[in-house]
Formats: sequence, structure tokens, C-alpha cells
Amino acid sequence: MSNALVVNQVTKEFGKPDKPFWKRMFNGKSAETNGHKPKKVVAVDQVSFAVQEGEIFGVLGPNGSGKSTLIRLIATLLLPDGGDIQVLGYDVVRQPMKVQRVINRVSVEASFFKKLSPMENLIYGARLYGMNGRDTKRRVVEILTRLGLEERSIYAPMEEMSRGMQQKVAIARALLSKPRILLLDEPTTGLDPRSKREVQAVVRELNEEHGTTMLLTTHDMVEADDLCDRVAIMDGGKVVALDTPEALKKVIPNKNGHQPDLEEVFLELTGKDLVKEDDR
Repeated sequence: MSNALVVNQVTKEFGKPDKPFWKRMFNGKSAETNGHKPKKVVAVDQVSFAVQEGEIFGVLGPNGSGKSTLIRLIATLLLPDGGDIQVLGYDVVRQPMKVQRVINRVSVEASFFKKLSPMENLIYGARLYGMNGRDTKRRVVEILTRLGLEERSIYAPMEEMSRGMQQKVAIARALLSKPRILLLDEPTTGLDPRSKREVQAVVRELNEEHGTTMLLTTHDMVEADDLCDRVAIMDGGKVVALDTPEALKKVIPNKNGHQPDLEEVFLELTGKDLVKEDDR
């Protein structure tokens, strides 16, 4: 089986001022004129892995681990400072337009025209991919209904919907273009248990019936265990472990006949709790 995604020694740094803004601008002097230089924050530190076609690959990590930055690099939203990323053979730096044609991304930061309905938002998105006509409208209804939206909600303004419902529309928008690779950055964050199950069922269905390759970041250990073929654990911008969920759970010896779960493995490897907030 060939690789859909190859991440090779990728590094990404961000500049970070070493003093608060008000201190740096005190008396009208900037940090530079006072001899202070911005500190560098290494968000992704020489990360390497490959994702096979048709695989659901999970990335777990505490806040600040770099997993969301990694997603943005793959999605061509950021440029790597070092290393290279290949998406279905296309280079994200030299061939960004070709990469964008074969991927789509869902994140907790999904934005919409809030005065418009889900149908209107998705039709607008579909036209950007060259899709239109009755078949597109039928598919919009089909996907939104599959995700648990009632028909009346499909035609109501987005501003009247909960954040969880808006997240479902974001997922529907990504599915509409039938991407070969789907980047899911915390896709079920903020959803109620029923909505979460519905989204996870669609993810499985898309993978099993259409062979869509997926890269999933999540704070939900049960979700990672249930959905992912393999999981990479990130901490401090580095991959500290990578294997199948079952293999990772064998990293910690059984205690009194108790089989460790992924959360216990995560805590053992990172010494940190998962915090359900956006990381950098």
C-alpha cells in the first residue's frame, strides 16, 4: 500500500517576545531598541511519519504540543521552516494548489456566513470546487441529514444554531468535496455525546466505503482508540511514540491484571493531562 502523506523532518518555529507588550513599548522604546530579541518557540520539531492510503492516523498531544500547527502545515496554511511534506506526491511548498485540490480540513475554528443557512453556506463552498446543480443540493441534504440535522435547520440561519451544530455543518462542508485526504483537527470538540457518535459514524463510513485517508487530532482517548489505525503522541513539538493503539497500550506493564488504556499511556509518556482547549 502506498503512502498518502509523508512528513519528513518537519520543523516550524514562531517568534515570541520575551517581555509583555506594554513593557516592550514603555517610554516609546521597542524591544529591539532596548536590546531585547524575540525568543523562538519551536512548535514542530523535526517531526517525521508516513500515513498510508486509506488509513485513519491519529495525533494526540497536550496543549502546545504542536499538533494543530502540524495540521496547518499539511493544509498549506503555514510554511515549514525545515523538512518537507508530500501529499499524494505533491509538495506542500512547491505545489500548494495541487495539494489543496485533494485535501480538505475541519477544525474547531470553522467560519461561516452566519446570516446564511447551512444549505446556502455549503452551496457557496461547493461552487468554489466547481460543483453546482441539483445533485449538489441533494448531496448537501443527504450529508447534513446523515449528521443529524433536521430539515428545518438546513434552511435556518447559522447564527441560530449551537456551536455543536455549526461544527456538523463544517464537517459536511469538508465531505461535500469528497477529498482524498481529510484533515480533522479536533472535529468533535464541543459536541454532545449523541452528536459525537454521529460524526464518528460518518468518519468510519467515509473511510470504509470511500477509502478516504484521514489525519485526526483529538483529546478524546476513546475516540482515538476506536477510530485510528495508528496513533502518534506529540509532546513539545516532537513525536514521542507512534504505533497502533493496541501496541501503545502494551508500553505500560499490566498492574494487578489491569490493561492500561491510551490515556494512561499518554500520561506515562508525557507526564501531562490533556486539556480540552485549543492548542497553538
